[in-house]
Amino acid sequence: MSTNRQYELVYIVPGETSEDDITGLQTQVEGIVARLSGTIEKTENWGRRRLAYEIGPHKEGVYVLVQFAGGPDVIKELDRRLKVTDLVIRHLIVRIDEDLKAAARRGEVVGAPIGARPPADTEDVGEGADEAGDDQQAEA
Repeated sequence: MSTNRQYELVYIVPGETSEDDITGLQTQVEGIVARLSGTIEKTENWGRRRLAYEIGPHKEGVYVLVQFAGGPDVIKELDRRLKVTDLVIRHLIVRIDEDLKAAARRGEVVGAPIGARPPADTEDVGEGADEAGDDQQAEA
């Protein structure tokens, strides 16, 4: 049984942080994950946004999302390192593999808003045709 699970890491750095510093921090995160036998699946820089509430003197921050797979040792090390990194003002690591499985069972699109259904081209066309035919017969 594999102990690797899927996680999302979101961290916030101050809004005035340079792109080079953000890239350097991302390289550190990738290095930690790789060193502990994890894999990075996706990295998204969400850009500079206003914080929901002030964190110390900070009113804006740059949000970065990292999706990765790894074991518990990866989580412990990332959490430890991000807590002591002065550049990071907040971070959150969430396990998402159970959410992905539950969404697949419900037929939801992963990453879509809660309650979203699959696009029309992936649903069974036969059902829609039968319903349309019933409506036309009822009108006649």
